[in-house]
Amino acid sequence: MAVSLSFIIIFGLAADYVFRRIKIPGLVGMLITGILCGPYMFNLMAPEMMAVSADFRKIALIVILLRAGFELHRDTLHRVGRAALLMSCVPAMFEIIGVMLAAHAWLHISYLEAAMLGAILGAVSPAVVVPLMIDFMDRGRGVKKGIPTLVLAASSIDDVFVIVLFTIFLGMYGGGSVNVWAKLAEIPVSVALGILVGIIPGYFLCRLFTKCDWRPPKRTLAVLGMAILLTWIETSVEKWVPVASLLGVMAIGFIILEKSEPVAHIISQELKKLWVFAELLLFVLVGAQVNIKVAWYAGLAGAAVIFAGLIFRSIGTYLSLTGSGFDWKEKIFCVIAYIPKATVQAAIGAVPLAAGVGSGEVILAVAVLSILLTAPLGAVGIILSGEKILDYGETSVYKFRDLREKHGLPRVGERVASKAFGTVWKIIEEKEIWIEKPASGRDRVPAIHLRFWKEDSSEGPGTGKTMSYRYSQNDEPFGSHWEILYDW
Repeated sequence: MAVSLSFIIIFGLAADYVFRRIKIPGLVGMLITGILCGPYMFNLMAPEMMAVSADFRKIALIVILLRAGFELHRDTLHRVGRAALLMSCVPAMFEIIGVMLAAHAWLHISYLEAAMLGAILGAVSPAVVVPLMIDFMDRGRGVKKGIPTLVLAASSIDDVFVIVLFTIFLGMYGGGSVNVWAKLAEIPVSVALGILVGIIPGYFLCRLFTKCDWRPPKRTLAVLGMAILLTWIETSVEKWVPVASLLGVMAIGFIILEKSEPVAHIISQELKKLWVFAELLLFVLVGAQVNIKVAWYAGLAGAAVIFAGLIFRSIGTYLSLTGSGFDWKEKIFCVIAYIPKATVQAAIGAVPLAAGVGSGEVILAVAVLSILLTAPLGAVGIILSGEKILDYGETSVYKFRDLREKHGLPRVGERVASKAFGTVWKIIEEKEIWIEKPASGRDRVPAIHLRFWKEDSSEGPGTGKTMSYRYSQNDEPFGSHWEILYDW
């Protein structure tokens, strides 16, 4: 398995570099790397790696969902709430209807089997969508109207909605009695419990971090461990009650951000570093699940069904945004952002075949083909359209976010070392201020004021030496004199 990990890292990084050089999202290269290294092509992945692939993919997905939670501000969620609720179900319903009609006519399967296929195809992939939305949020694109936040929130509930519908259709095919209304009631219950089981540990962790002066890596590992535990809770109680644990994962980040924004930013930066490796695992292993031979079996008819479903889905997405305040270009971006498919299709595409559904092979083939067609095309479309459509939200060239990134500034609670003297200091205060622009008596530019406290074991907090520095666009970079310590 160690050799398989080396293949993932080496080939995945190489593919990411090559595809970025030719202006194509690196994740497309990672997906292709997984396909080529997977058991259905050159079989470079050890059986042990494929056996734990689902766990690795889940952990990687948790990392990026945690980052998403740390970017979800309450006021933005309030602003996009209605549109997010509609986008979580209306586009999927439209796509299921479109696939039912197309698959029945072109694949010659029953309407119920076509509905199962529609439910599988109706899920947008958080593995593809969430990282791209986080990247836009990091760069301030579309933040003014909360467009990335809208797509994040809606796509998470969208998956819960379509999986419940898939369960209903599969139960109906088996001939057993299925209480449709009881199953549909599971959707709000699952969402509510998922958020609740995330808020409780999130609040507990926030209190713990405030009371105990843990270093950033310990905080990040504690949050990650709690998030993984939530997914275990979901599988443990699914026989009795549904819990959308991935929503709970995002809720952990959300509640920490609400209660302690400085701590949230520190953990988010740590997760950003961890995502470099997690991204390789996620996309390469998703690609390794794709069986090219099965996808080929779907043929042109399968591709036609997929694109017919996307047309219906696009109409549903556009209608969901009526009254949202978005212009037609921003609505088109949301339509494109709802195209990629990968995670759910790889997870449940083979379930109908295993359950003895007559058209199980056809359903699996179309599900696999949907990953091959929509994941790379959707990713490219999101990036290209986002760069042209999403605004920065601020007209000023001076932004605190850009200033912080330019200097690589630490957050409150982080420790830094003086390069000149080797002494260790802790950041205890941060202020965003405006100062007069050099050589101008009227223009004002932003600056970030940091207060340092010299750590001394003989003195407690609130005592000892402190000093302050101010950083603006015209000052020397923070890294010229200081080094951020990521110790325990």
